Amino acid sequence: MIDSLKKFKLFGGRTLKTGISVFFTALICGFFNLPIIFAVITAIVTIEHTAADSIKKAVVRFPASAIGALLATTFYGIFGKGALTFALAAMITIAVCHKLKLEDGILVATITATAMIPDFQDQYFVSFFTRLGTTSIGIIVSTLVNFFLLPPNYSPMIYRNINALYNQSSRLLERIISETVAESKEKNRAIQRSYRQLTAHLERTYQLSQYQREEWKYHRHTTEEMQAFQFSQKKLGALQQIVYHLGNLQYVKAQSSDFSEEEKDLLLTITENYVQVLEDPTHSISEKQFQRVEQLDHMFWKWKEQHVQTKSHYRHQLPPQTILIYELLCFHDVLEELQNMSAKRKQMVQDCYVT
Repeated sequence: MIDSLKKFKLFGGRTLKTGISVFFTALICGFFNLPIIFAVITAIVTIEHTAADSIKKAVVRFPASAIGALLATTFYGIFGKGALTFALAAMITIAVCHKLKLEDGILVATITATAMIPDFQDQYFVSFFTRLGTTSIGIIVSTLVNFFLLPPNYSPMIYRNINALYNQSSRLLERIISETVAESKEKNRAIQRSYRQLTAHLERTYQLSQYQREEWKYHRHTTEEMQAFQFSQKKLGALQQIVYHLGNLQYVKAQSSDFSEEEKDLLLTITENYVQVLEDPTHSISEKQFQRVEQLDHMFWKWKEQHVQTKSHYRHQLPPQTILIYELLCFHDVLEELQNMSAKRKQMVQDCYVT
């Protein structure tokens, strides 16, 4: 049933776990005739991305909830059921949890403190322990569900993201160089927007990788899965270098008129080669690309020796033209590392099949 719902893509794993946590929390509270709403709210807000996060934060959320319940009881006893009680319970709960470094429990503690005020009973201690108990049930149930049920596997998403990131990087590189050669006036704004999207996508993929590492601390995984994941992290590392060079390239103020037609052709051609390598799953580099990179290296030293001089007579050690070429040369070095990395990975997989 659960698998069919996941395949239908109506519910994700975290959504299903939230529903199951709410169901069992309500079932337990109903069986013991305890108020359900506090426990259910807690169960909803305590489902985490990984089992590791769920366990770590559960340890923080329980004392934070106790603080919230205690403060709510105290302020209710002093000020009664008024607006001031709600405000003080919320503010002081947040302040105390922050002071005690219980940040992960602030939300649950504040909800516990404010939600229990309208339904206080005459016996304050009974209300305190009842609310703390129902909140604890929500925390415990959501933690157990998160740990034992539908353990997340972020690896497929990570691999898809990496492939998409390499394609995205290739398109951005092509755009930067082509618009530099064409000297487009709209270059900076559009390219910077694409670059921000690329870096944001890369950051999300790193976050998913962290989730996967945390998840494997508590759930089994095969050697093949670990090797594939480690290879993906190496590709992410190479991608980080590529993004760094793209970031430098977007700010190079080289003019199209600075280059000869032959130089422009070389820049565009070598960019096409780079795009092919980035989009190729094996990241293979052709012999022609190595030859063109050698030409690009000669072109770099030619521009370096010319020392383009500005009107203010300031002599740049690296004028924009050499910076552009230098970044493309560095780009090739990363692609070489990527090719070697992919070749080693392929050989490792073949050796595994042989053995």
